[in-house]
Amino acid sequence: MAEREPLIPPHGGYRKLKSFQISQLIYDVTVRFCDLYIDKYSRTHDQMVQAARSGTQNIGEGSEASGTSKKTELKLTGVAKASQEELRLDYQDYLRQRGLEEWPPNHPALQRFKARRCATLAEVQAWVKEERRLARANCAAGKSVKVRGRPCRSVPTEGSPCTSVPSSAQFVANAALSLLNLSRTLLKNQLAAQAAAFETEGGFTERLYRLRSQRRAKPRTP
Repeated sequence: MAEREPLIPPHGGYRKLKSFQISQLIYDVTVRFCDLYIDKYSRTHDQMVQAARSGTQNIGEGSEASGTSKKTELKLTGVAKASQEELRLDYQDYLRQRGLEEWPPNHPALQRFKARRCATLAEVQAWVKEERRLARANCAAGKSVKVRGRPCRSVPTEGSPCTSVPSSAQFVANAALSLLNLSRTLLKNQLAAQAAAFETEGGFTERLYRLRSQRRAKPRTP
């Protein structure tokens, strides 16, 4: 006997979604970044934090709503993706307005960042600390260190800091952009899968109609 189609299918479970996990990390990183590097009384501070929060919350809300409304799930996933695009622009603006380089995906530091597969804010902070240590070591050894896109081979005098080492803010902003690129790709694929499922299976109304039709077609027991 074929298993009866449930009126409200399994839904939720968003915490297992990679898109949610990455979005939550982006939110944690952004809150810390804004507290450290953005004026807390500025609109930019609030807008960046809210955009990061929206990316996370709308994935969860859409997943919970999917049981009774695939249309709502699609809409909220789209909102999450749009919010992360807004946040991506804010990070790019931060770097551009301060004359800091936005690194390409194949930048050595970002390649090491992606290889770490950071899952928590603490792990991102550990990566920043290690990269700055490595940059200072390279600078002290006279090796090439890129500053604002240009190589720097200056060697600091004893006891003075190496001015060619990228700031923590530049590392974090580029790491956040890397995470946002990944999350936006995941959400794009998620939207495509949700749209395909909605197109082939329909939503709550179609499911209710099918179940009622099956019930009416079922022969009554005398």
